[in-house]
Amino acid sequence: MLWPRWIWLRALGLIFLSAFYSLAFQITGLNGPRGILPAAEYLPELREAVGAAKALWYAPTLFWLGSSDGALMAVVLAGAAASVLLALNLAPRASLLIAFVCFLSFVGAAQDFAGYQSDGMLLEAAFISLFLAPRGLRPGLGAKGPPLRLAGFLLLWEWLRIYFESGVVKILSGDAQWRALTALDHYYENGPLPSWPGWYVQHLPHGFHAACVAMVFAVELFLVWLAFFPRRWRIACFLLVSPFQAAIILTANYAFLNYIVLCLGVWLLDDQFLCRIGLPAPESCRETERKKNFFYFSPRVVLGWVLYATIVLAPGLSHRLPRRLLLPAVALEPFRIANRYGLFAVMTQDRYEIEFQGSRDGAAWIPYPFRYKPQDPLQAPGIYAPYQPRFEWNLWFASLGDYRGYPWVVRTELRLLDGSPEVLQLFAKDPFAGVPPAYVRAVKWQYWFTSAEEKRRKGAWWRREELGLYAPALKNEAGEMRPVQMP
Repeated sequence: MLWPRWIWLRALGLIFLSAFYSLAFQITGLNGPRGILPAAEYLPELREAVGAAKALWYAPTLFWLGSSDGALMAVVLAGAAASVLLALNLAPRASLLIAFVCFLSFVGAAQDFAGYQSDGMLLEAAFISLFLAPRGLRPGLGAKGPPLRLAGFLLLWEWLRIYFESGVVKILSGDAQWRALTALDHYYENGPLPSWPGWYVQHLPHGFHAACVAMVFAVELFLVWLAFFPRRWRIACFLLVSPFQAAIILTANYAFLNYIVLCLGVWLLDDQFLCRIGLPAPESCRETERKKNFFYFSPRVVLGWVLYATIVLAPGLSHRLPRRLLLPAVALEPFRIANRYGLFAVMTQDRYEIEFQGSRDGAAWIPYPFRYKPQDPLQAPGIYAPYQPRFEWNLWFASLGDYRGYPWVVRTELRLLDGSPEVLQLFAKDPFAGVPPAYVRAVKWQYWFTSAEEKRRKGAWWRREELGLYAPALKNEAGEMRPVQMP
């Protein structure tokens, strides 16, 4: 399994790089001192609430040492540098450890802007990979240190769980759309960040979407189990499932999530297959027999703990087990290295967008333009993944609920009234040219893909309807922010 390991670690480095690259443009606006949810406020509050020891465990982050803009950027840049080294196969074990710690530090302090399933997938995969990365500065294929079999199994186990648990939660949720085979009829327009190919797929007939729903269940609940069949079945599984994942990448923007799943599939392959398609044959593994002492068994004990946690946390099982059996899994939760997965348990039936607007006089309102989200009906949705605009991504979740459940939306209004440069950087531009407005409000819209005829006639990709205020409008009165009644 030398070539699968080599390919996987290079891909993991690039995935980490995409995560840190996106954070480099966002982290100060999200969690800096003048950001929406400052880590400098959150961490002391957590320590005061639960005590220093528990706080360190609940929020395992380097930002306990400092959370200024400079400290945030230093961790991001260190993670990005380590990601490049990992992708170049330079000191892969140390590079991977640094990337893991830096990304965990962000997740531990980011509050509402982290904790997505994709974050857990990346941290779990990276932690397991620490136990199979080869030693040395320039190890090549690492023939002298073959992959630890249990680590390779756990990466394949993560790949299978992402699929299978996603299929299970669709059934357990009771969502009528999955049972009626209509779950994908409006999926392409209602996800967090649609893409322009999704517009075209959306307009295919219902029969196509119903067949895709059936295929989703076939892949997630049955086909992926070929991973534990003999070699030829595993290769066939890779060849069948990989195009399925590639189609998702083209028709929606789910950041690096689908890239992780796609690349984890390489563990279905082996050196023999990869050499037959053109890669050079690797040297024979020459690792000497290791004594079965503490250092031999300890990695297996740690990975066994992770395996146990992933089993007891499975959907439909965890709530049936006694709490004492769950404690080992709960202990790992803050580190996101043993996760419960389950994508699209319930499908959203409508698309809403929250738009921030500012005004000098409370009468004429100017929108703050987004970089990636649907806003201008004439602008085509793009393909941005694996880049993840976390602020805009979170607005999609907030639009599905009440603003009281998402207080960071109001905090965004406050930062816009302050004219925070860091928060303004999250938008495409500052429509007020550096002079903050007197009023800011958040307006809710409903969006739909246009029909083919509307697109031909108007050139618009979207049609939309304003639904009213999402959150209270705020006014800056002599430096004091107050809610105001708007007509």
